[in-house]
Amino acid sequence: MVRKIGFGGGCHWCTEAVFSSLKGVLSVQQGWIASTGDNDAYSEAVIVEYDPSVIPTETLIAVHVYTHSSTTQHSMRSKYRSAVYYFDENDIHEIKAALFVLQAEFEMPIVTQVLPYWGFRENIDEQKDYYYTDVNRPFCKTYIDPKLKVILERFGDVADMEKLKHLQGNGQAYL
Repeated sequence: MVRKIGFGGGCHWCTEAVFSSLKGVLSVQQGWIASTGDNDAYSEAVIVEYDPSVIPTETLIAVHVYTHSSTTQHSMRSKYRSAVYYFDENDIHEIKAALFVLQAEFEMPIVTQVLPYWGFRENIDEQKDYYYTDVNRPFCKTYIDPKLKVILERFGDVADMEKLKHLQGNGQAYL
């Protein structure tokens, strides 16, 4: 069974690379997601299709909160809304429960919102798969590599080691 979930937090290039680097993730669409009410403006985000028998929803949410500023209310939150977007109302409890459990691992409150998905605008083709089309771009080295190293350190069991081999040295994962 394939499930779908949306994530927003940092730039969509970063978020796309993070989720594209995980086992069980079948596809990542990069662009902008809008929700409803006060969150109806489009914000950088991704839509992830995944196999929950390979990577549980709770693990995806944990990866998300550890790989962006999930405890910071900064001035760019309208462009980089920290959110988990649900496509099915039956997923709300599972998402909120995962965030509640994760809160114990952080000193500051997690600001990540649980929001209904309303709409999506996909990025242009030239911007898709930004990281994996050239991992040596300065932006990738500065902003994306540190997030992927968090995956290797904290979520190695679900990291796609083949994709992340360039971050490993002498056969050992970066630690």
